[in-house]
Amino acid sequence: MADRTSRRPASAAPPLPREILVLIAAAFVIALGYGLVAPILPQFALQFDVGVTAAAAIVSIFAGARLIFAPAAGRAVNLLGERRVYIAGLLIVALFTGACALAQTYWQLMTFRAIAGIGSTMFTVSSLSLVVARSPVAARGRVTGLYATSFLAGSISGPLLGSALSGLGLRAPFVIYAVALVISSLIVAIALRSEPAPGTAAVTDDPARPEVPAWRLPAFRAAVVTNFANGAALFGVRMALIPLFAVEALGRGAGVSGLALTAFAIGNVLVMIPAGRLSDVRGRKPFVIAGLVVSGLATAGLGFSPNVTVFLVLCVLGGVGSGLFASPQQAAVGDLLGGRGRRGGALAGYQMSMDVGTVIGPLLAGWLVAGFGYGVGFAITGAILLLSVLPWLVAPETLPRPPAEAEDEAVADPSAHSPG
Repeated sequence: MADRTSRRPASAAPPLPREILVLIAAAFVIALGYGLVAPILPQFALQFDVGVTAAAAIVSIFAGARLIFAPAAGRAVNLLGERRVYIAGLLIVALFTGACALAQTYWQLMTFRAIAGIGSTMFTVSSLSLVVARSPVAARGRVTGLYATSFLAGSISGPLLGSALSGLGLRAPFVIYAVALVISSLIVAIALRSEPAPGTAAVTDDPARPEVPAWRLPAFRAAVVTNFANGAALFGVRMALIPLFAVEALGRGAGVSGLALTAFAIGNVLVMIPAGRLSDVRGRKPFVIAGLVVSGLATAGLGFSPNVTVFLVLCVLGGVGSGLFASPQQAAVGDLLGGRGRRGGALAGYQMSMDVGTVIGPLLAGWLVAGFGYGVGFAITGAILLLSVLPWLVAPETLPRPPAEAEDEAVADPSAHSPG
């Protein structure tokens, strides 16, 4: 039987379809604008004479709306198609982000951000479905690596651009982001008018394959568990606890907090694209499992850092681990759902698992730190990542085998069959 961890010979990567390149570029613009707006939101809210808690709620209402309306976004993708929902979501975010610049009261700002959150979950679910549908089957890992790296680069660049534009006032970033989203939606609408190109998932997956519910697929359940852990540990705890640890435990200021977050991003960027590309050859599971182990151990050790140097090294390692599993895991989801005509609900559930982790993670870690200290808080968070390895150990590899390899295996072992 063929070795399932060495499926394809390495070869020159074919060029990606134009629509995929447009989606990658749009991801950068979207993340750039979000990074431009998100840091100033609490400060902007304080201008309406509210307290710190109310100002922070402006951030939470956006995430809450995303979580609540994700199932509806999945149903909309099934009914209307990815392209329409993606463009509609972008335009909703553009309209109500621009409206934030005109807000005259705190409650107006709260309402506009909540509606923008609905648009955000619409284009998040639909964009993931578009990437799954339009990616060449043999390059899913490569595409997800590029897509995730583009989004990360935008997220990093947004605050830097915001600093450069600080002289324009707090309302200007909302207008700039809204205009950028309108332009992006027009470009995507034009670029995605055609049908998926030959070689993409939508036209090469076996239409005769029985379509079982996604939740019955062990690898999909494993991806949902990992996505929850990723949201809790890397998005929630990283943003909530690392800055506090730098100040309270290491006795350093905001500069070290910024360095720590930058170190994590550097580790991410270094490995995300190579991991995705190699997962197209070697399989998804090895990279997902290795990344979870590296990230879990690095996160668990953060709370015991004796000095800034060790702290920053562990942040880099945490980013490396995250980069190792992020794009191969998303590619695995694409392997499982690529040929499905109604994948919106499954992708909405997959997204919601991260959103739930992002909400629960900081609350749990904060409670642990308050009661038991930073060491325990980070250690439990790392353990969550390590435990999410378990479902992957029993899940089958998802990387499709080349037809020639499948035929050779069938000749050698007539009882063998292609994975579902």
